[in-house]
Amino acid sequence: MIPHHPKPGTSTTHSTQAVTSPPRPSRVVPKPIPPQQTLDTRTYQINQLKRRYPSHKETSLPGGTGTSLSFNLVPSDPDFPFDLPQLECDLHIPSKYPKSPAKLHVKNSDIPRGFAINIEKGWDKLVEERKGGGGTLLSLVNGLDKRLEGLLSEEKAETVKLTIFKDTRHLDRQRAEEEEEEEEEESKTEPVVVPPVRRAYIPLETFTQAQIAEAKARRAQEVRQLEARMGRLQHYHRSSDGIIYTLPLEPKKRAELPGELKGVMSVQLVVPLLYPLQNLRVLLNDVEGGKEGEELAEGVEELFSRKAGELVKKEGSEQGEKMGLVAMVNWLAQRIHLLVREVVREREKRRKEGEEGRGKVEEVEVREAEHAASVERVGQVDRGHLHVIPRPPEWGFGDDGTESSNYDSEDEDDEGGAELGKDGEEMGGSSLPTQTIEKGTAMLFPSIELHGIELLQVSVLSLNVKCDRCKTLNEVTGLKNNLDKASSCKKCATAFTVRYRQELVHMNSTRAGFIDATGCTVADLLPSTFVPACGKCSHPSLGLVSVRGETTTNICRECHARFAFKIPDVKFLDYAPGMHTRLPPTSGPRRKTEKLGLHAGEPLPEKGSCQHYKKSYRWFRFSCCSKVYPCDKCHDAAEEHINEWANRMICGWCSREQNYSVESCAFCGRSVIGKRGSGYWEGGKGTRDKRLMRRGDKRKYRRVGGGETRKD
Repeated sequence: MIPHHPKPGTSTTHSTQAVTSPPRPSRVVPKPIPPQQTLDTRTYQINQLKRRYPSHKETSLPGGTGTSLSFNLVPSDPDFPFDLPQLECDLHIPSKYPKSPAKLHVKNSDIPRGFAINIEKGWDKLVEERKGGGGTLLSLVNGLDKRLEGLLSEEKAETVKLTIFKDTRHLDRQRAEEEEEEEEEESKTEPVVVPPVRRAYIPLETFTQAQIAEAKARRAQEVRQLEARMGRLQHYHRSSDGIIYTLPLEPKKRAELPGELKGVMSVQLVVPLLYPLQNLRVLLNDVEGGKEGEELAEGVEELFSRKAGELVKKEGSEQGEKMGLVAMVNWLAQRIHLLVREVVREREKRRKEGEEGRGKVEEVEVREAEHAASVERVGQVDRGHLHVIPRPPEWGFGDDGTESSNYDSEDEDDEGGAELGKDGEEMGGSSLPTQTIEKGTAMLFPSIELHGIELLQVSVLSLNVKCDRCKTLNEVTGLKNNLDKASSCKKCATAFTVRYRQELVHMNSTRAGFIDATGCTVADLLPSTFVPACGKCSHPSLGLVSVRGETTTNICRECHARFAFKIPDVKFLDYAPGMHTRLPPTSGPRRKTEKLGLHAGEPLPEKGSCQHYKKSYRWFRFSCCSKVYPCDKCHDAAEEHINEWANRMICGWCSREQNYSVESCAFCGRSVIGKRGSGYWEGGKGTRDKRLMRRGDKRKYRRVGGGETRKD
């Protein structure tokens, strides 16, 4: 070895090092500034923006206070997650720029004002950060482009909409006077006798301090739940005092409502300060039909208030169930058509009572007139010794024909017949099968294969449904014929209802029935129970669990004939989209949908494995970006954000998406993780190949044959 002795005055640093010592301050040169920017900074930076965006539009602000420059900013990120082709910017540059900062205004009509305010605040924050650094307008626009995804992901800023109402009180006064005149004329021509309604005196209720404190705590809790679940909906509004809430209302059976209430899309829920000690009240919006519609709506509102009070009182009993504000609103949407029917029946009953009272009065008047006429006729004849005693008028009220009516009813009972219920149906009788109404979402098996099967029906249906608000997939299992299944989204807690109406599948029909989904859309078919009928003896078999892409074979228990069926594909077709009720979509930009091009029953490319994990046979859908990657390392290599836990996966053997499972697929049952030996004997259950056995195992070097024979 030749010793290395550095020369005097030289550094001991290795020769391959790029920088041996920090540069001297005299050698540091500042970044050159163009002369035009030094002379006129404002004009130079505006010209930069003009060259960067050739399709700009330049105008002068009112009063000559500055310049308005309009241009379209296209997001430069190739993986931009929002459906936003361009951002329409209107930049106001004052005359005193750069002493006075420039202001940005977003002009997109497809972006809610709350998100536009977030972008404008992000521009102001960016200007404040680079105030001392001397950033140009072009550099600020480029910085806004980089932060655009984060600004759109923030919570929408709250906005206030001011509405101007025209004063029409003088017109209402004239209309009221005309209506009063018409009523006076009608009262003169046709007097209507309505029995007075006497209302009992109801004393003012008093409550203890403990009851008031408990009621306030419960009201605060239920109001928070109401705001969390319905705060993002389209018609939601909260009054300044926190008592009146405007909520969207989607009646379950809108077609059965009268014409005056079919247009009701929202309702005002009045929550008293002492709820539930005081009853709820509602006010229906968008009521049509004039005065008649308003009277019908008032009847429904009063009946709901009474029913809500009864439901709250039942909570203390054993059969009672606690119902919050959200449950009350859902109860109203489910039963508003029944409330309307009850109100109409009460009004009809009161009208009949009024007509009966008026008829009795008219009958008494006719009898008095006949009696007076007979008295006059008797007086004309010379019969002075006869005295006619007039019949008392109250005697006329007792002759109602009760004897004849009782006699008729007895005769009718002797003739026999079936007893009818309220709706005219026979009591205890079985209803005949009717044709399924073609509305909702039809479930079709277009390429179904039936071998030895006459009929096939789905007895228990399981589905994957997608929430209309947050687009999250949820599982709905155990759907039976004509039974509603209510559930809620596991992410945003939005309530939805699914109902299955069954149909038979045979060689001339591939439709298995209709699905009525409210608040969600049908996404996929999960393993369900099918009941096939034998093609030879028509005997129905027991329920068989099957799924798309799987062949199911069995033997008839009656004639022992073999049958099989296979469902290669499932399609869901919407019928009558006007009848399919959905919640309003989420406000703001929509995310792009990812198309993978997978087919159920076929394996994934390389069975879902990747270069990082060769024994992993699945893909993961990460909850942070809703994209699919084979593993977390593949996700981090393609994305710039930190990965979050994946709650769904796609099997590498059958390409079916499902909830996350540790070891096996829920559809095909195959293992999605590769099992490899530990390298040890483990009593014969581990590695038995000596080439793959670890060195620490004593069996790796043990001789195969027996020991040497001993010499005598």
